[in-house]
Formats: sequence, C-alpha cells, structure tokens
Amino acid sequence: MTGAGPVLSVSGLTHRYGRRVALDHVQLDVQAGEVVGLLGPNGAGKTTLIRICCGLLRPTEGRALVGGVDPAKDPVGAARKFGYMPQRAALYDDLSAEDNLLFFATLQGLSGEFRRKRVEEILAEVALTSRRSDRVYALSGGLRQRLSLACALLHRPPVLFLDEPTVGIDPRVRRQIWESFYAYARAGAAIVVSTHQMDEAAHCARLVMMFDGKILRDGPSSNGRTGPPGVEDEFLHLLEGEAGAAA
Repeated sequence: MTGAGPVLSVSGLTHRYGRRVALDHVQLDVQAGEVVGLLGPNGAGKTTLIRICCGLLRPTEGRALVGGVDPAKDPVGAARKFGYMPQRAALYDDLSAEDNLLFFATLQGLSGEFRRKRVEEILAEVALTSRRSDRVYALSGGLRQRLSLACALLHRPPVLFLDEPTVGIDPRVRRQIWESFYAYARAGAAIVVSTHQMDEAAHCARLVMMFDGKILRDGPSSNGRTGPPGVEDEFLHLLEGEAGAAA
C-alpha cells in the first residue's frame, strides 16, 4: 500500500461543545502500517478526534476521511474501514466470549460459514480459544481487553482506533496486547492509540502530542517502537511553552 496515500486523513478538524473548543483546526495524516500515539492529558481532544473519525460525533468544521470515506456523510461505509476499541470494553457481560464475537461479526456484515470461520481465527489470534465459552463477567480485565480487540478486528479493517487500550492492565498482559497491535500493523493496518500515559506512548513509533484541542508536536519517536527517551520531559516542555504563550 506504499504510495497509495494516507488511510486516515484529517483536515481542518474543529469541534465545539457549546463555547468550549475541543478540537482546533487539527491536521493529521496516517499511512498504512503506522503506529501513531495521540498523547495528551484528559481534555486534550484525543477522544473527540477519535469519535469524529468513527462517525460518533459530527465536526463543527473540517472533515476526516477513513479509508477514503467521510464518516459524517457515510457512517455505514466508514464503519467498514475501521475498528474501534474504546477505553471501557463495550461487551455484553452475560454472553460468552464466542457469542460476543458472533454478535459483533453480524453487526459488521459477516454471515454464514465465513462468520464462523473468522470467529475461530480471531479467537486463536488473541489466545482466547480456551476461554470461548466463559461469560464476559467472569473474565479478567486483560482478557476482556483481548476480547474487545478481537471484536474490533473481526472485519480486518485498514484503520484501528484504540482509546487508552491498556489502562489498568498488568505489565505482562499489556506486553501481550501490544504484540497483537504490532502484528496487525505489520500486516498493513494503521494503528491510532489515544493515551495520557507516557509508558504507553513509548510503544508508538510516531507521537502526536495534543493539548487544549491542538497538536503541539507530530513526529517520529527517536527510538522506533520502544519510544523516545525523555518523552515525558519533551511533553512537559511543550506544555510549559503553550502555557507561556497563553500568558
């Protein structure tokens, strides 16, 4: 897909909640295979940006194209182009892991033998085959996150949005989940991760630092997937500069 243009393109994106500006003319392009971290404190605009890209909010100005589709104009078409893993797993507690997958596969337009085969594949991909019959309420936080990821990946979308995907997960499980993200990126998907945690941002090859609805810095990590040394110092320095400019 090299040279085919960005799979996610955000242009002049602005969103207001009443008088508050949540996004301020944001520009962002993401290529296939990139792992991009949206780093910023709560209220920086990260989740608003993702929700607009997923068609859950309409922008006040500008537009987002996901796989070439504008979710504000064609939410159904855009939904085929992305997977969304929210911070709090949107799963049905009283259903088994397998039944959750079958349900979400149906919503994504999969049916018949192909749906069954894809559910089998994704259970193996996220190492949940042995827990397929477990009710969601009985799963640990890490297993729930793996299942949430599986639901987002069922239709093999070219763009995957992850909103603080490993908050509250122990380091061992976090590492396993990130290995799943890397594998999907190596297969050609664009991964966009929203986080306010420096250690999670350090997993991303490219960092987009956000504050007050604006992008303060957009560039590659100095150390690839292991992240740049001193990212916390750099971000704090940018925040201090923004505060000084506002004063």
